[in-house]
Amino acid sequence: MAKIRVAHIITMLELGGAQQNTIYTVEHLDRDRYEPILISGPGGILDREVGNNPRIRCFFIRHLVRPISPLRDTLALISLYRLLKSKEVGLVHTHSSKAGILGRWAAHFARVPRIMHTYHGFGFNDYQNWWVRKLLIWLERVTARVTDKLVAVSGENIKKGLANGIGEEQQYTVIHSGIKNRAFSEINIDIDEKRREIGVEKNESVIGMIACFKPQKAPLNFIRLAERVCSIYSRARFVLVGDGELRPKIEKLIAELNLEKQVILTGWRRDIPQLIHIFDVLVLTSIWEGLPRVFLEAWACGKPVVATNVDGAREAIIDGKNGFL
Repeated sequence: MAKIRVAHIITMLELGGAQQNTIYTVEHLDRDRYEPILISGPGGILDREVGNNPRIRCFFIRHLVRPISPLRDTLALISLYRLLKSKEVGLVHTHSSKAGILGRWAAHFARVPRIMHTYHGFGFNDYQNWWVRKLLIWLERVTARVTDKLVAVSGENIKKGLANGIGEEQQYTVIHSGIKNRAFSEINIDIDEKRREIGVEKNESVIGMIACFKPQKAPLNFIRLAERVCSIYSRARFVLVGDGELRPKIEKLIAELNLEKQVILTGWRRDIPQLIHIFDVLVLTSIWEGLPRVFLEAWACGKPVVATNVDGAREAIIDGKNGFL
């Protein structure tokens, strides 16, 4: 039986749950049945790692970028169409908002037999300009019409999609994110030494957050939270793991609130299991979500979670039992 060539398309290979899920899927598809390829825009922290992975054939589309740009989006659409056509792809599976729209229409124009998309959270939210939100919802609605299957990482995302007229109920299915538990629960670590490595003293309480510095994750709210907590508890240290477009604003707010000694910015790190083990509590300040894998990672390390009461967080956290909303 001929193998089915499957193309997974994502906007950027940054260090996030959607990217890790996608990479894992491409890496582990049954090679006796499928021939997977991965397509992404450039500039992600995982680009080199994926490029050096012998099990992943990766193609980078230089015009595939997150910000809305009519010219670059058109060029990305054309590039995706040509690539899918030349590779004779039998199934396209898109991830993230920009790649989800452009990738599915490129697949439709290239007459790819099967098209599916995973919502790791929606690109629209209640905090956007009304016309941007309306445009993004409209794009999701019309693109759902050329999509065979819609996967969501939480039931809350399906409710939101249907409430906004995106797709039909029978198109949707839920596949919750998973992690490798043992990679987090079964590690040897000197807690005191790891704390010293990032600048935390032995008797300080560590509140940590792991996220890309983008509006969805609301990292500025994490800094405001640090100010409120540190004003009543001086032994608290706030550790923000990640990087991204909001870093200059984060650094400015830290300086304005005189929190240079209370807040640690680690940048991107690959020792996430070890870092979670030095946290006393994990916080996530997102204003919208899919279903954060970092919750599962924290629980695998035996750490409680405090998060905003949004979307998939409500499915994962039992308020007062395994965390607080």
